[in-house]
Amino acid sequence: MTPALDERKRIRDAMDRILGGTPQHSSGALTIVALAQEAGVPRNALTQRHLDLKNEFYEQVKLRGATPDVEVRLRRTISNLKKTIANKNKELEQLRADVPALIRAVNQLTLENLQLREEMATPEGRVIAFPSPR
Repeated sequence: MTPALDERKRIRDAMDRILGGTPQHSSGALTIVALAQEAGVPRNALTQRHLDLKNEFYEQVKLRGATPDVEVRLRRTISNLKKTIANKNKELEQLRADVPALIRAVNQLTLENLQLREEMATPEGRVIAFPSPR
């Protein structure tokens, strides 16, 4: 038997085990990585040399109505990212709403500081400067 034929047979046997729910050498996930691990072949054997077997595997997964683990993880990640974006947008909106109030407070304090400095500069000024903390 040539290595290519042996490789194809191992991949087909691995497909049967994974799809049958009896993996021996992998996690049994419905992914090409798990299929390659189960068959004992490098992943590129499925992505470069045996594209027909890779496509057949995905077709069988699709026919069974099972969602590949990769897709489940990606959908979960997308959902988490959407929640994070929504939270960040809400936080950004709040920060943008706070900016005008903070600007008004800074302007008010700057004006009061200026008035106090002017009053302190006059000889009859009632302002007493506190010593600087050290």
